[in-house]
Amino acid sequence: MLLSLSLIRVKKADQPKVLNQARLFDIVKGCKETEGDVYDKAMFLFKNLIKQHPFASGNRRTAFISTKAFLLENKQNFNIKSDPEQAKIMLGIREGYYTDEEIKEWIKHGKIKPFKRS
Repeated sequence: MLLSLSLIRVKKADQPKVLNQARLFDIVKGCKETEGDVYDKAMFLFKNLIKQHPFASGNRRTAFISTKAFLLENKQNFNIKSDPEQAKIMLGIREGYYTDEEIKEWIKHGKIKPFKRS
């Protein structure tokens, strides 16, 4: 949570609104239906909260906190470091830079290649 609060700061214009409730329900449903282990489900949740943008603001913060809570609730580790460079990875996820396996590896082991725009 420290990472999400310190690196992805709330802006004055941020609004705590759901933009698309159906999209949010689809993300939760997709997470439940995702094949694989708990980290596959966590990856789906994390990636889709970032990319599908169901909230007016705070999508990356919400993805970070929700994914961490999901894993802790399922007695698993969340291994993304509290390091400012890690926040850039979420931009790469939003822009489709990373594969699902790379995102899963990041969540599970804290390892991922640096984000670089082409």
